[in-house]
Amino acid sequence: MSQENIINREEAQLKIKELAEGINYCFFCTDLSQPPFESTPMSVQEVDDLGNIWFLASKQSDKYKNISRDKKVQLYFSDPSSMEYLALYGSAEIVDDQQRIDKYWNKFVEGWFEKGREDPNIILFKIVPEKAHYWDTKYHKLVSYAVTLINAIGGDLGDQGREGDILV
Repeated sequence: MSQENIINREEAQLKIKELAEGINYCFFCTDLSQPPFESTPMSVQEVDDLGNIWFLASKQSDKYKNISRDKKVQLYFSDPSSMEYLALYGSAEIVDDQQRIDKYWNKFVEGWFEKGREDPNIILFKIVPEKAHYWDTKYHKLVSYAVTLINAIGGDLGDQGREGDILV
């Protein structure tokens, strides 16, 4: 596995966008000072051009209460099928923006909010990344598996993976 840190801000934002939107679901952790952390699987609504990650949530959730007290969050993205992973640390902002809620509204989201898109408990979390670490493949998944197999039986095609810090 080669180390490929990303320190250029634009490259960092693009890498976060690529991985977070590609994987889409993550474990969203709050209350980081009190292990075990409060963790919930959540779906990414958007990664904007600045690398901020947006989620729809409820004002009635533990996550909302925790973020109201402490804005530090940790997100864990994992897609073993594509061999892509992202661990992201940042700060959460609570945003009340009906236009953005309307933009993200769909049938799947509707299932979480019985009162519909006008539910006064719907809120947005905007995650501003501070630091991240990623793991992914240099090649297509099937090529990576083939290289791993050849390496395992004594061949040496070098590493097929990469990992690195993303400094935003």
